[in-house]
Amino acid sequence: MTVELAGTAERTLPGDEFAALYAQAQRFYAHQMRLLDTHDTERWAETFTEDALLHPLSQPGPIRARAGLENYVRAGAAHQRRAGSRLDHWVGMLDVRPQPDGSLHTRCSALVHATPGQGGPKVLYVCVMQDVLVRSRGEWRIAHRRVTRDDLA
Repeated sequence: MTVELAGTAERTLPGDEFAALYAQAQRFYAHQMRLLDTHDTERWAETFTEDALLHPLSQPGPIRARAGLENYVRAGAAHQRRAGSRLDHWVGMLDVRPQPDGSLHTRCSALVHATPGQGGPKVLYVCVMQDVLVRSRGEWRIAHRRVTRDDLA
């Protein structure tokens, strides 16, 4: 699946309808990042479509579909346990652009910080996430995610 994020047409919505969609997107990201931070790998992977693609910072190519996503998160959780630290994600500066097909193209900043066993948190990355969200079984799910470093976005 190839998804073009730049130069696509947007759908104009009335203020109240857009505000409701924006709130749904904010809730989606808060829920998804919490699942990621608590290593709830199956439920986190379920926030993606069956055929989703994820282009993370740490991989040379995309991760395809849910099984690959679950394995990716499990490996990261195991690494954090060995290191004795905890990763947390903060998402902000969310831009939501409704599309004519009903999908949402979003762009947001994600701050990734580690909290070691002792001491305060340390910022590891400031990233930009560009997503395509689609409705599937009544829920928003990610069909495509591209993560880049903020200074390269």
